[in-house]
Amino acid sequence: MDSSRLFLRPFKHSDVDDFLKWASDDRVTRYLRWDSITSREEALTYLEKVAIPHPWRRSICLDDHSIGYVSIRPEPRDDRCRAHISYAVSTDYWGQGIVTTALKIAVSKVFKEFPDLVRIEAMVEVENKGLKRC
Repeated sequence: MDSSRLFLRPFKHSDVDDFLKWASDDRVTRYLRWDSITSREEALTYLEKVAIPHPWRRSICLDDHSIGYVSIRPEPRDDRCRAHISYAVSTDYWGQGIVTTALKIAVSKVFKEFPDLVRIEAMVEVENKGLKRC
């Protein structure tokens, strides 16, 4: 995969069909805090109420098609030096280094955007061997 075709950007309403392709896959959502999205309407609602207003949830895009996401959530108030990161990518792109590349892009940006940030943490399920490599 040519990493020059990969970039992060905020989600848009027009991502709904691309989002539904990977967010409806139980293999993608297995370790996430939300269940698979089952309809276009549910996908649009999720984008409108969760993804778009989130302070730092970015679509992982390949040629401007959403193939996954990276989300960084700084801790509130006294613990602003820490943030939690989560991520997922379409099974079509597993094993190609997409998440690793996306995380490198995200980390380089987020430390500039959140000046109090010192550490980013990820929680990985023991069974999720693929993401532990990132």
